[in-house]
Amino acid sequence: MSQHLAVVEWSRGDQPFSDNQYSRAHEWRFDGGAVVRGSSAPSGVPEPLSDPAAVDPEEAMVAALSSCHMLFFLAYARKDGFVVDSYRDEAAGTLGKDERGKVSITEVVLRPAVTWSGDKRPDAAAIDDLHHRAHEACYIANSVRAEVRVEPQ
Repeated sequence: MSQHLAVVEWSRGDQPFSDNQYSRAHEWRFDGGAVVRGSSAPSGVPEPLSDPAAVDPEEAMVAALSSCHMLFFLAYARKDGFVVDSYRDEAAGTLGKDERGKVSITEVVLRPAVTWSGDKRPDAAAIDDLHHRAHEACYIANSVRAEVRVEPQ
């Protein structure tokens, strides 16, 4: 097993707090040195209290699912002797009420478009199998309650 760390840091500065008019912008710091600007989603907390240029937690969850799926997909494609030239996923997450009545990400749809090269290229059945194995292996997909669908492009 392994541990994965992130530091999330927010500071009020000289803003009032009790009036609920404080900025939701903050930073995510990762052990490799990456710093990502985070914020609440503008759909939940309007600008200027949210930063639309920052990554909100909902987007981060969608990106984590997409990235995890892609990494396993690439690994399985390589093991099966295929050459992937590019992989682009326009993933989307839906925020709504779940079966418990709680607001949550209820569905994430991955829409990967893959470009292949080399002498050995997968047919539709092989591509479906690669996506199935990647989905089954993805740690993030195995960690969420939301339905995760893969719709290859």
